[in-house]
Amino acid sequence: MLNEDRVILMTRMAAYEAGEGKKHMNVVRFFKGDYVAVGILKAMVCATVSYALIIGLYIYYNFDVFLSNMYDMDILEFVRGILIKYAWFLGIYVLITYIVCTIRYNYSRRKLKRYYKNLWVLKKMYDKQ
Repeated sequence: MLNEDRVILMTRMAAYEAGEGKKHMNVVRFFKGDYVAVGILKAMVCATVSYALIIGLYIYYNFDVFLSNMYDMDILEFVRGILIKYAWFLGIYVLITYIVCTIRYNYSRRKLKRYYKNLWVLKKMYDKQ
């Protein structure tokens, strides 16, 4: 005879496995430090490319001003300013990525703990029968 509570629990668990569970299992298969480190490395690459595009577009947009002031400006000071702004941009981007990855990992871990608890409850239901 079918146990209605067991069927409901199994249906809920199957829906989780097919939907969010895949994503959560991929996140939690790493250690927390490794997951965050990979996220930060990806963010650093993306931030560097983004910043280079922003600087390139800024120079392209103001190209006539840039060329007219090229002989009068201090190139080292210009590069130093760009690098300082890049460091700030990268630092803020990495900080936000660290926070997001940590929250995402903790959330996935909580959800999987609930899933494994439901597996344990399901096992107890089968053992009881």
